[in-house]
Amino acid sequence: MKISIASDHAGFEQKQELASYLTECGYEVIDRGPENDDRVDYPDFARLVGSDIAAGVAERGVLVCGT
Repeated sequence: MKISIASDHAGFEQKQELASYLTECGYEVIDRGPENDDRVDYPDFARLVGSDIAAGVAERGVLVCGT
């Protein structure tokens, strides 16, 4: 199963850990960002995950927020 994943800057570390865990469990993870914990606008990354789901690129999506 392919899972698209992204976060905001505050959820970056948790996203990294979750992506690693999902990979270890045998899932194919598509990391849509961000690449570091610099401030970002989370809707930009949420849109990428949503687009993956809508286009059938991924079967599931996970968004991680710092709150």
